[in-house]
Amino acid sequence: MPWITLATSNGKDASCDRTPGKWGAMRATTITTFRKCWLPALLLWLLAWLPGIAMAQDALQLQPGASDVALSPHIRYHHDSESVDRPEDAWRRAAAGEFHPLPDGRDAFGFQRGAFWFHLPIVNRNPDEPRWLLVQSYPLSDRIDVYARYPDGRIVHHAGGDSLPFASRSVRYRHPNFRLDLPTDTPVELLVRVQSESSMQVPLRLYTPKAFTELSRDAQLVIGIYYGILLALFFYNLVLWISLRDASYFWYLMHISAFGLVLFTLNGFGFEYLWPNSPWLADKAVPLSICLALIGMQQFARTFLELPKRWPKGNVVSLSIIAFFIVLGIASVWLPYRISTPLASRAVLLGVLWIAIASLVVLRGGYKPAQLFLLAWAMFLLGTTVFTLVAFGVVPKTLFTEYGVQIGSALEMLLLSIALGHRYGALRNENQRIISEANQQLERKVAQRTQEVRHALVQLEEAHDRLRDSSRRDGLTGLYNRTYFHEGFEKLLDDARHARRPLSLLMIDLDHFKSINDEHGHLVGDDCLRRAAKRIGDTLRPHDALLARFGGEEFVVALPNTNLSSAVAIAESVRQSLVSEPCESQGLRIRISASIGVHTVSPDAMDDIDDAFDTADKALYAAKANGRDCVRTSITAA
Repeated sequence: MPWITLATSNGKDASCDRTPGKWGAMRATTITTFRKCWLPALLLWLLAWLPGIAMAQDALQLQPGASDVALSPHIRYHHDSESVDRPEDAWRRAAAGEFHPLPDGRDAFGFQRGAFWFHLPIVNRNPDEPRWLLVQSYPLSDRIDVYARYPDGRIVHHAGGDSLPFASRSVRYRHPNFRLDLPTDTPVELLVRVQSESSMQVPLRLYTPKAFTELSRDAQLVIGIYYGILLALFFYNLVLWISLRDASYFWYLMHISAFGLVLFTLNGFGFEYLWPNSPWLADKAVPLSICLALIGMQQFARTFLELPKRWPKGNVVSLSIIAFFIVLGIASVWLPYRISTPLASRAVLLGVLWIAIASLVVLRGGYKPAQLFLLAWAMFLLGTTVFTLVAFGVVPKTLFTEYGVQIGSALEMLLLSIALGHRYGALRNENQRIISEANQQLERKVAQRTQEVRHALVQLEEAHDRLRDSSRRDGLTGLYNRTYFHEGFEKLLDDARHARRPLSLLMIDLDHFKSINDEHGHLVGDDCLRRAAKRIGDTLRPHDALLARFGGEEFVVALPNTNLSSAVAIAESVRQSLVSEPCESQGLRIRISASIGVHTVSPDAMDDIDDAFDTADKALYAAKANGRDCVRTSITAA
């Protein structure tokens, strides 16, 4: 090196050549400058890279092929109870190890004060997906701040929640969501701050754009089906109310409408479609809609159960509850959300529990329509209890608990509609008694009223017929269910004995199906069940067979006028149709096989239905014991 130039403290250059006399001075200057300038810079550079190296080692790895990832098993959190920490404080706490794993992996903390910070390092190993969407699957959080820190020190900040206008979201969707750029093989530190007066539920998940599109489509379908049921019940009972002018139908319509608004709000659709530019109304709509729904519930219960006549003291309590919810609804306009919403949520359980108590008292008094009424509210109470326990962080969020209110309320409203029909059955009998005792002057008016009631009953009976047919079907596969198969098989068994013809029974069990659910999830398992049911049905169509889902991954088939050898051939066709082509679901190709047990009931045999099932089941276990994916008969099993 002929020349070395260093910046000195006075701004001049210290230069030297190979002249020995100048070397000592130049070396001293070099050492001094290195200590003052270059050594601190080198240390800072190393400190900047060391966290990145450590983070890459502990980070969540987004592997190629991954489309959605739940963050709860990997994320760490810190509760800032006073809401005083800034992002830099949170980074510091995370680096110091003050963040902790989620308790028992649960991302629901109930109603909590302050803010919650969540920290997670991420490394994207998927070169095909540099952009991801972070979604919080809970729509009622007030404020969510997302910070993404990159190795070069750059920090990208996103803000969301229902304290901001709906248009501020990355994607117009009911759940808060945030776009994240995750360059390939680049460690990124994710920091999320959530503060809310609502229940602190933070189910965070990363999605690719395609996976998120599929998620939103499926979720909208499920919610659409639920609201479709509500609309059908609404218009159906609206027609009955207009026709019959019965106050019970009016309050039932109010109950359906108000509770539909509650779920519309809790699911985030109210903020998305009704008041997207009003964060204030997004907060107030929750307690207001709950109060309105409880008023409709209590008033409907008073009218249906005829409390003023059958239990006057209970009627006073119901009126007091209605007055309480009127006052709470008005007060919730001014009360803070953290006070009004938990209070209204707890009062829901008390209100529904009181309706159940009133139903029991009236039922003990001999009012039979209260039986279905009580069962309906028991379904609703169960679903509401589960949802409330999730809101307070008592139970974990699952598919059943998250949609407990929808499931319970759908059953409740269907049962209430049936209860109204039974109530009008009693009214019909009462009208017939009145017709026989009334004088000629009132006879025409009573007959007209009875005709209106009969018309309503015809409509209800038609609805019951449709419900009866749907109750015979398995909701997942569309096949007949086990109860209907038992009824049909008994008839086939009697016919076979009278005609002295053989009747064969096949028991089909999909092999290793539990592993499909465990490895790929229940959605993939459901797809495979539907595909398997369709292939079995297509194979059996030419044979006049009775096919049903027996439970889980088991199917059962009755083959009239079929001997054992023919039944074995048909069973082999079923087995081959299942293994001929794998099931395709969510980009996966899954091989499905089945073990099949075959039993033929001889016309001379005295076997009943239980004996036939037991013998076919033994043949099925013989097929399983023989390595699965095969057909065995009751003879070989014996």
